[in-house]
Order: sequence, then C-alpha cells, then structure tokens
Amino acid sequence: ARGRTQPLAIAPEAVPDLVPVVLSVRMRLEETGDMFRLANCLSDITVRELKEDLDLAAGIPFNLQRLQYLDQGDLLDDSTLKSQDILPGGILSLCVWHYDGWMDLVVAAVEGDPSKLSCLGITEDSFYRTANSSHLEGNKWRQWTSQRAFVVLYITSHRGHLDAVWYLLEHGASCRRRSPVGRTALHVASAMGRLDCITLLLEHGASILDRDAHGETPIALARRLQHQQRERHMFLLHWMARSGVKGPSELTVRRFFRQAALG
Repeated sequence: ARGRTQPLAIAPEAVPDLVPVVLSVRMRLEETGDMFRLANCLSDITVRELKEDLDLAAGIPFNLQRLQYLDQGDLLDDSTLKSQDILPGGILSLCVWHYDGWMDLVVAAVEGDPSKLSCLGITEDSFYRTANSSHLEGNKWRQWTSQRAFVVLYITSHRGHLDAVWYLLEHGASCRRRSPVGRTALHVASAMGRLDCITLLLEHGASILDRDAHGETPIALARRLQHQQRERHMFLLHWMARSGVKGPSELTVRRFFRQAALG
C-alpha cells in the first residue's frame, strides 16, 4: 500500500559484519615475559576499554600501558580489535612507558623485592633521579615520589607481595590514592583475592566503599572476578565494614572464615 515503509533488506553475507565476534586475547608483558589472558572480548571493544580491563588483569595502571600488535606500533585508544585485525588467540604486547624510569620501577614492583624498590625513588629521602626529576624540589618532588610509591603499591598488592606492600605502607605510600580508572590498591588486591594484602591495606586505612570509574567497589570486584572460590574474601570485607573492625588479628580472620564455611 502507498505510504507504508518497506522493510529494509539486508544481504545475508553482510550480517556477520554487524555482529561483534567474541575473542580470547592474550597479552605478554614484554618487560617481564608474564602472560595474561582476557576471555570473551568483543571485537568492537576499544583499545582504551581493553587497557581498563588490563588495569585489573595485569595490575599495571592504565596510564602506563602501551599496547602493540605484530608491527610494534602503538595501538590508538579509540581503535577497536576489529579495526586492528586482531585474530582470536592473538598475542598483544603490553609495554610500559620507558620515560622517567617507569619501566625499571614496574619490573622491580613485579618482582616485589623491597630492597630493590627502595632504590628507585619511592620515598622523599631517595637519592634516585631521572632526567625529569633532577630539577624537582619541595612539593613537586613529594608528588613525584608519592605517585611512584602508589604505582608500586598497586602492582605489589595485585601480585600479593606482602613484604613489599608492608614496606610501602610503612614508608608512607597512600592506600587511598587512585589510578586513572579510579581504582585503589584495595580494588586490585580484592579482584585477585590477596587476603593478606587486603587485611594489611584495611589496617592502614583503605576503604571498601571507594568506587572506581565504573561504580565498582572492592567488594563488587571480588564478587564479579573471583566467583565462588573467592567469595569468602568478599564476605570478610563486608563483615569488616558492618562491624567497624579495622585491624583484625589473624585469629579473628580465621574464626570468621570458619563461621562463613559453616553457614
């Protein structure tokens, strides 16, 4: 009939291009050789979104990441996996920015040796300098060292390096500072189920109520990423929040776990 809209005809061969493909993507942290796997990535995910996921999966803050594929050129944040012709099972290179000594710092943080970390400009009294920091003084110097201390705290909390986390907190690293994605060290420790680090961070004032840029708290991340096998960690955090306990002893933690296990 006149005036009626005719249905839009779509060629069958064009349909697959309209539906995002689900990919499993592997990442290699080039500085250490560590491998990470992100499953169920849609082909239309942007590189920026992929970096935000890696912020949790690899524990490397978003702003320090560089992603490369095959030709070693840096992938643009607004490009997609599909536009970069990344194949299922493809391996992307995760690199750390080399400027200002970040690469050496990240490698040391991944290793988690406090004696090495202490020599890399994470405290105000450090003699370590880069070309950029050599002229910094006063508040600018304190900001520079505190930012580096936070990055190390973020990575070591993610990896479960308890001695390094303790060293950093005792030397003034802030557990309330956030990554560019709005996450604290407690977010990544909770996501990875690092119970010892979680407890230590809480004892030093970390908050389970902090929300990241996506509105997720450490408890929500523990629930979403660790599933049933790590659910007790989330229960512990929730119990701490409701009871007001800031520094539970090991005996208290074990007693809570026994009660949770019994129902």
